[in-house]
Amino acid sequence: MENKVSIEIPAADLQAIKDAIVVLQAKLGPLLIALTPLQRKNRTKMGEASRPFVEKVVEYSGTNSEFLPAFAKAADLLQDWKAYQELTPVYNALKQLLSNLDDTMLELGVDLMKVSNAYYNQTKSGVKLDVPNAKPVYEDLRVRYEQKPKKKVELLEK
Repeated sequence: MENKVSIEIPAADLQAIKDAIVVLQAKLGPLLIALTPLQRKNRTKMGEASRPFVEKVVEYSGTNSEFLPAFAKAADLLQDWKAYQELTPVYNALKQLLSNLDDTMLELGVDLMKVSNAYYNQTKSGVKLDVPNAKPVYEDLRVRYEQKPKKKVELLEK
């Protein structure tokens, strides 16, 4: 079996990473919002194809504000566009980093599970062969693979 991820993070680097996250949370966190999955689903989203369109609307709203709907203000539109432009490179960098972190964590888990399952199977074999100390280790580890009884659905009588 190949151990695909083998990394060691120096304590000082790990602390610096944690400190950087604290700074991001302190500086960016208060500016961000959270949406429910339903809210996200029901939004009119601006994808890459719509960015040039929105940019033109922002430009035109400054010179031809008579076309702005009554509920919209050119200053708010400009402020939102500026924030969008400023946050886009931050988002892209964090998204890439998070994607790579997610892949690394997945692969670390794969490596750990391969060895852990092999170890578990060795303890199971040890129990069958009456190897000392195998049984308590096996009993402790087998909880992971025990099947939970399925709940019976009771039919309600009308």
